Amino acid sequence: MEREADGMRFGIFYERQLPRPWQDGAEQRMLADALAQVEIADRVGIDYLWEVEHHFLEEYSHSSAPEVFLAAASQRTSRIRLGHGIVQVPHPVNHPARVAERIATLDLISGGRVEFGTGEASSAAELGGFGVPRSDKRAMWHESVDTITRMFVEEPFAGADGQFVRMPPRNVIPKPAQRPHPPLWVACSRRETIQLAARTGMGALSFSFVEPEDAGKWVREYYDLLTSEECVPAGFTVNPNLAVVVPMMIHHDEAEAIERGIDGAHFFGFSLAHYYGAGNHHPGITDVWQEFGAGRADAGFARHIVTPRAAPLGVRMLQQGMGSLRGAIGTPTQVTELVARYEAAGVDQVIFVLQAGPNRHEHVCESLELFGAEVAPRFLDGREERERAKAERLAPAVDKAMARRAPARSLPGPYRIDEEAELARARRAALPGLRELAGNAVATARDSTLSGLARLVAGTSDAQLERYVGNRGVQQVMFNAMARSYNPALAPQFTGTVCYQLRPTHGEPRSWTIEVRDGRATARVGDAPDPAVLVRLSVADFARLAAGSVTPMRLLLEDRILLEGDPELAYRIGEMFGGPSPF
Repeated sequence: MEREADGMRFGIFYERQLPRPWQDGAEQRMLADALAQVEIADRVGIDYLWEVEHHFLEEYSHSSAPEVFLAAASQRTSRIRLGHGIVQVPHPVNHPARVAERIATLDLISGGRVEFGTGEASSAAELGGFGVPRSDKRAMWHESVDTITRMFVEEPFAGADGQFVRMPPRNVIPKPAQRPHPPLWVACSRRETIQLAARTGMGALSFSFVEPEDAGKWVREYYDLLTSEECVPAGFTVNPNLAVVVPMMIHHDEAEAIERGIDGAHFFGFSLAHYYGAGNHHPGITDVWQEFGAGRADAGFARHIVTPRAAPLGVRMLQQGMGSLRGAIGTPTQVTELVARYEAAGVDQVIFVLQAGPNRHEHVCESLELFGAEVAPRFLDGREERERAKAERLAPAVDKAMARRAPARSLPGPYRIDEEAELARARRAALPGLRELAGNAVATARDSTLSGLARLVAGTSDAQLERYVGNRGVQQVMFNAMARSYNPALAPQFTGTVCYQLRPTHGEPRSWTIEVRDGRATARVGDAPDPAVLVRLSVADFARLAAGSVTPMRLLLEDRILLEGDPELAYRIGEMFGGPSPF
């Protein structure tokens, strides 16, 4: 369907970053500063406050208890919406009942201002720390979201007997102020998850730094799916919204805005890649800020190419073979023009990251004041009317979608709490889980192999790496391992081939093909006639990529890897075959 420009809303987003070295009281000051910033945001017309939930991600995110921060913010503000961006809902991290209780309580004490963002997490630090298998996290998310939303509306909750969540009937209290429950969102970092948001009737929190014109393609696809018969709401209401996130720092002098904000924006991107890409992390030891200073340009965050030119802002920049990130860092006029492009593309909300890296509190406050005075007013005229028109336009599709959603349940009769019987049922249900121990042992052996490969690659020349992994037998083992690790949940409905061409220093390249059929993958030597993705790189760089000692982004920026075919599939082939997301 064709999209019209609907009302534009604005948010601010907190990872609560704290680069080393850490001074005494730094975390306390950071929290106090953030609450002061939120008060300004509430006053100057920012519509949403988004607070992330992350665990163990030193320097990148010290926000492990967002519900506490949002509760404090609720008592210092009067109008700003309070967004969990996001709650990690796999049950080993947060039990569904505890999530439902916290969300409802926050909604009550804030006067019904909560936005309930959900996600599954994907960093190795968090998944491994809480024992969440990467292969199960999407299914855990689906099950938990259904369970939590039922806890909001069922009185009593009729119980859960799922693959992961099992719970007897209980009346989960309190119930939220917003009925049937606060708006639902899901964290999205790629096109596939935005499609998931649309198919489940949820708002899409896109945490990718995307240009407005590219975002327009996502918007059209999102609303086409949300208004189609494929939309089956995950909750008991539909939240038709798509938001994008960009770094921001505003000053009347463009050069000063860059000076104040670009290092924070770049550290945000660098530390994100550190934890979600191929970075090696040693808890309590690794200094991410120091690594950023030494390797930012190689990682795609070159500082010297971001210069004041009074030109329209580009979210991402490429110059002299190097990449960089800009976002909404510039003058009020430049930021207004960038937001207008997002509005024209149909984006519903732009969320700004100001608290990042070494960005200073007083500069964040000045930017918020400037935004409220010189940027936000441009988008207020007619906003409410456009939003009402949007709701009326979507109402028939929303009604049809809700008719496809399974209704709230009622117990057939009174349920009596019986502790011994309930514990016995729980013990019986837990027995099948013992069979997973063998699978965990296999995963541990695979991780040990990758760790050994990483040690082998460190400090090794191209010639030495070719001797180690250049023969057909070793490569066969590596590609067989990739095929065995294939996760069909990360490439739904994909059938086809992925081809690698490994180039030695001397001699002809050797091709390997991974073929996916009926949800299974097999590896063989040789080309594929029409691969979905073709990857060309050297034997040595393939070894480094497999060991996690270099990122695909760096190889791309240095023209050491060539990708042909479906870009969306290429984006996630690392995860598909047992590794982290490559970009």
